[in-house]
Amino acid sequence: MADKMLIFCGSDEPQKALPPFMLGVGGVTLDMEVTMFFTMSGLNIVRKGGAEKIVLPGAPNTLSEFIEIAQASDVRMIACSAALPIVGMQEDELIEGVEFGGVATFVMEAQEADVVLTF
Repeated sequence: MADKMLIFCGSDEPQKALPPFMLGVGGVTLDMEVTMFFTMSGLNIVRKGGAEKIVLPGAPNTLSEFIEIAQASDVRMIACSAALPIVGMQEDELIEGVEFGGVATFVMEAQEADVVLTF
């Protein structure tokens, strides 16, 4: 059984938005199962067109490129359904491949994870 990494993505600030992908993709290269959970302003990361607006100068990849790499690597991405109405977002505003889950989903994933990171 592979080790599991869960990454809580709660911010769209560039210094907090890109590292989860760097670490998540790193986890995949070490044969870990990686799940990313997006909530509050972190939902902007997986909003259609949102990643293009989040730029970190000097990063090895753009956020859009990291998302493509993560998706190609079978990283599971979950949007917090409870936070969508709080930030005024609809499900159809999110990029393809993002699942939906609430607080219970995050807690269950955290219970099973070997590593939990928060940003």
